[in-house]
Amino acid sequence: MAHTRINFLSVPVDIIPEQNLADEIMEIIVKNSEEKVSSQICFVSIWDILKARFNQDYMNCLKNASLVIPISKSILKGASFLKLPVPVRYNPFKAVIQILSVLDSHFKSLYLLGSRGQTLQIVEKNVRDTFPSLRIVGRCRGYYQKNYESNVIQAIYKASPSLVLVSEGIAEKDCWSFRRRDQFSSSIFVYYKDAFGIFSKRVKRVDEKVFDKGYEIFTEVLRNPLKIFLIFPFIWYTIVLIWYRLFKKF
Repeated sequence: MAHTRINFLSVPVDIIPEQNLADEIMEIIVKNSEEKVSSQICFVSIWDILKARFNQDYMNCLKNASLVIPISKSILKGASFLKLPVPVRYNPFKAVIQILSVLDSHFKSLYLLGSRGQTLQIVEKNVRDTFPSLRIVGRCRGYYQKNYESNVIQAIYKASPSLVLVSEGIAEKDCWSFRRRDQFSSSIFVYYKDAFGIFSKRVKRVDEKVFDKGYEIFTEVLRNPLKIFLIFPFIWYTIVLIWYRLFKKF
């Protein structure tokens, strides 16, 4: 595969140029099909990096992922500060669009998991209109009762989609598919919380210029003022970076 994996603050992060993403996706699909295994593509922010350092289950999830794609500018600055190869940062929604475009051009299949019924119907329609050659082989709303989960797993297993796009309403997020990976075959799982909200126009996309400058956190704070307290984990992140720079060997 045409990507490099670095060890950033003990957490795996992949370096994958955008022009290589399509080939990477197809290689993962072929590998999954041949080996009859499921896999994951995970988006990580600096908050996810910090979480993985204290949550072994999530750390294992990232270590087993086919791709771990950084979405925070602070990860790039941190890698540079530690004199590591600097990853390529992706806008998660644009990355989802790129992935769906690759699947559409190769007549692959998609399963939608998450959100609520009405939103899910809008998402399915908009995805069909945008990617006409992409077969949607099933959908299931999120926020379901625990006793319904076996039906969800069975439905995904039978449909055996190329990609399962997971959005809001799945409490375990990336770890949902990781913890159940032995119950699936030949599917890539991608979790992005805002995916269905954006597809249904219920959630506004972050402005491209704002994202490029790394200012998307300010948009999040405007939506949820409590996120101002993220300043404290950011300070911890800075301290960890300095400690690694001074004492850690790479």
